[in-house]
Amino acid sequence: MARVRSFDPIEDAKAAVLVLGSMPGRASLVAGQYYAHSQNAFWRIAAELLRFDPTSPYQMKVRALKAARIALWDVLHSCTREGSLDASIENDSQIANDFRRFLQTHKKIRRVFFNGAKAEACFRRHVLPEIDAPFMIYVRLPSTSPANASMSFERKLGAWRAILAPNHASEPTASKRRSRHGPSSRTAYPRRVL
Repeated sequence: MARVRSFDPIEDAKAAVLVLGSMPGRASLVAGQYYAHSQNAFWRIAAELLRFDPTSPYQMKVRALKAARIALWDVLHSCTREGSLDASIENDSQIANDFRRFLQTHKKIRRVFFNGAKAEACFRRHVLPEIDAPFMIYVRLPSTSPANASMSFERKLGAWRAILAPNHASEPTASKRRSRHGPSSRTAYPRRVL
């Protein structure tokens, strides 16, 4: 199996939201662009939410994210994987990106959204024990991958609207703070919890 490596983040100093995938798929790695697979819904969803043409050149899409104060990255810096599926990522091969440094230089980020369960699981395993971010809000969103074919585009789009909500709209209640698991997908993690 080949060791694959993720890209640099799409970001600037104004970013207030961070969207995290797990690791770019084969089509993205070949193109050198996030979410390059033609059937991945990420850019269609972003275009709907941010009101740009989904057929725009990649750099225009990147500018739209930055203008909306949204940063985009992957949890993993590198891993061993055959093919493109998250399920094929070897657990013992995972090396996370440097989130301690990233969050120190992006102090306005208060909300982190995971593009699917694998990104969340990798973050909980590799990153959460290493960072000190007690006021961060973490929300798992449905994967935009074509592998998540059981959910319609409309349902994915509805869930992803959360990235545009004001910060206070994502604040979990006390009961949600205590519950780290379950289908709700909106979760605040205590520090150092695996």
